[in-house]
Amino acid sequence: MNRTASFATLALLAALGTGITWLVQQAAAPRIAEQQRVLDSRHLLDVLAPGSYDNQPLQQPLRLADVQLAHSTLLGGYRAMRSGRVTALLLRSQTLGYAGSIDLMIAINPDGRLLGVKALKHSETPGLGAHIADWPQGWLQVFAGRSRADPADTGWALKKDQGQFDQIAGATITSRAAINAVHDALSYFDEHRQALIGVDGQ
Repeated sequence: MNRTASFATLALLAALGTGITWLVQQAAAPRIAEQQRVLDSRHLLDVLAPGSYDNQPLQQPLRLADVQLAHSTLLGGYRAMRSGRVTALLLRSQTLGYAGSIDLMIAINPDGRLLGVKALKHSETPGLGAHIADWPQGWLQVFAGRSRADPADTGWALKKDQGQFDQIAGATITSRAAINAVHDALSYFDEHRQALIGVDGQ
């Protein structure tokens, strides 16, 4: 076999290998995308109790985008449902912390009580404000069961600001931002409940 034929054979084998690799990647892409979607869904929806919904909330977003509230911005919203009835309203909120923006997922039941709050993204100081992301047992769990009226509006503040909530140790700005964002979300829910979930919760 002369040198030209050898090069041609090598080029053909390389092209064949590249083609097979491409075909394998294309065949696997939908499965990989679905696995990523499931992982993303679990990350975003683990503020909800297992079995509390039977739909795919993230596939049915509400028409909320960049809704400006007093201390935060609503980036989106979703309905969790079971047997056709709304079991929770999820609001994705963004607020400004000490080192940058903090994204929260806030779950509210149809009666206006908090089911859970989780930090999705942040850039707070490690060992201090970064504790906002501790999950599932973390500072944000102090809000579970609260509502817009529990405590009253003046109570939605740090104890050092004459409110009812302790702060994350060494992270006053982070704590204050989260409290304000959660209160914003509850206020928005109360004021727009009919449009968000309907009068009867359906």
